[in-house]
Amino acid sequence: MPGDQTPIERQQHRSGWRTIRKVAPYLWPDGQRWVKNRVVLALVMLVLAKVIAVFTPFLYKAAVNILAGEGEGSAAWLLMFGAVGVTVTYGMARALHIGFQQLRDVIFARVAQRALRRLALETFQHIHALSLRYHITRKTGGLSRIIERGVKGVEFLLRFLLFSIGPLMLELLLTGVILAVVFDISYLLVLAVTITIYIIFTFQVTEWRVKIRKQMNDQDTDANQKAVDSLLNFETVKYFGAAGREAGRYDGAMKGYEQAALKTSYSLAFLNFGQSLIITTGLVVVMGMAALGVQHGSLTVGDFVMVNAYMIQITMPLNFLGTVYREIRQSLVDMGEMFDLLEQPADVTDRPGAPGLICTSGEVVFDKVVFGYDAARPILKGLSFRVAPGETVALVGPSGSGKSTIGRLLFRFYDVDGGAVRIDGQDVRTVTQDSLHARIGVVPQDTVLFNDTIRYNIAYGRPEATCAAIKEAAQAAKIHDFIATLPEGYKTQVGERGLKLSGGEKQRVGIARTLLKDPPILLLDEATSALDTETERDIQDELKTMGQGRSVITIAHRLSTVVEADHILVLSAGEIAERGSHNGLLAQNGHYAAMWQRQMAEENAA
Repeated sequence: MPGDQTPIERQQHRSGWRTIRKVAPYLWPDGQRWVKNRVVLALVMLVLAKVIAVFTPFLYKAAVNILAGEGEGSAAWLLMFGAVGVTVTYGMARALHIGFQQLRDVIFARVAQRALRRLALETFQHIHALSLRYHITRKTGGLSRIIERGVKGVEFLLRFLLFSIGPLMLELLLTGVILAVVFDISYLLVLAVTITIYIIFTFQVTEWRVKIRKQMNDQDTDANQKAVDSLLNFETVKYFGAAGREAGRYDGAMKGYEQAALKTSYSLAFLNFGQSLIITTGLVVVMGMAALGVQHGSLTVGDFVMVNAYMIQITMPLNFLGTVYREIRQSLVDMGEMFDLLEQPADVTDRPGAPGLICTSGEVVFDKVVFGYDAARPILKGLSFRVAPGETVALVGPSGSGKSTIGRLLFRFYDVDGGAVRIDGQDVRTVTQDSLHARIGVVPQDTVLFNDTIRYNIAYGRPEATCAAIKEAAQAAKIHDFIATLPEGYKTQVGERGLKLSGGEKQRVGIARTLLKDPPILLLDEATSALDTETERDIQDELKTMGQGRSVITIAHRLSTVVEADHILVLSAGEIAERGSHNGLLAQNGHYAAMWQRQMAEENAA
């Protein structure tokens, strides 16, 4: 059982209040009068339902007294109805109580769904706004679980915070007042003591259970992450015959989940028994007091029944108090994780009022660029080069020399630590990211496609493109004829990450996608290194055609793919070791010549 709060618990408590403060604007948003009207109307329905519920036992009492021949103390209008009439009125009151509750939910539903949708959208947009640095380290399965639980927690928190805790307090207050006024102050004291003990017990045990639930959620997130990671790497698992090992890892995570789930079940049984014992004790004491009153003649049988009705009436919502409190606490934890995600700062942001990039010729300049993923380990050390409009510049060098980093800086996945990257004289940090991305086309080493149609994937860079334009881009990328042989043509589903297509087919779809985008600057990031030699030669012709009239930066592993480049930059440890044309670099008999000879020897040996 929890005693004094630990620093972590105090932090979670503060996080809970932070979450409530962040959710409140969705319940009462500025400039959204219809939302406020619905919230107020839902509260009116709530109050009406509770008022009817609290006074319904009076009808029950009257019916019993009339049947027992003790109706003298009842109101004249109730006696006029008779026992049957009062019973019908009692049924109508209960129906109205349920009706107002349901009407409350109907009115509030749109408010809750609006909040859920807006928060889900904000979270989705924020994740896409985070830098590549974050996405390299994220765990997709765990991230999806955090978003899923957090978004679901919004509706729960809004609904139960507004319609469970508040109404319960109102009902307890009204019931207590009635017991004190109609019967005796001692009834109110017994009720107050019972409820106080009940709430303290419930909250203490629930806090203990929240910790167990947190462990269960952590194990669930871990199991989901392992499942998603394994399925995304299905081929690798098969290559290494590791299906059994993956199943073992998943089962290990599920074992932890099973243990936490069992603790949750056992603690729930303890909570339910304790709650029932406390409520039953209070009920017996109050009913005993009422029974003595009936025996002494100070109370009627109807009074006895009414007291019982009130005790049972408050018992029902109290039974859910532990569940509601636990779920609210858990919702606060789940939403806290999501708000932590929303507060994750983006490393790369647009400056206030940043203009769009004006790309007139496509000149790219790296001016004394300094950059490192880790401040202690710089990758680029004062790198400078220029790509003239319509020129092709190739970047070659060993792994870790900084080739791919140059592409990421050009696309502004990261901001430089020193120097500047300019396009047509404009520092990429001073323009909007959307305008920058619109001017650069990328063909990566491994084109990853969406699990949708070929048409959707080709048109991804220009979704408004016509069918004719899409087919023209496919023809230029030499993929149209292949698509025409498929039964569903351009409507063919490519599978998750494009797994239904071969490597060459995926690359051609990627080329078609970039051609349709029609950017003035082109980045080829080892676009053919993952392909076989024959497919590479075919696609190289298409890449060469695509680069005509554009400024092209090509990052290459195979030197044979860059022999026709206007300039070749040989990188070594983040600096340019050599630069020149293919023939000029061979004549220098330096790094490039050694790399060329080594690759030629490997190809001849193969």
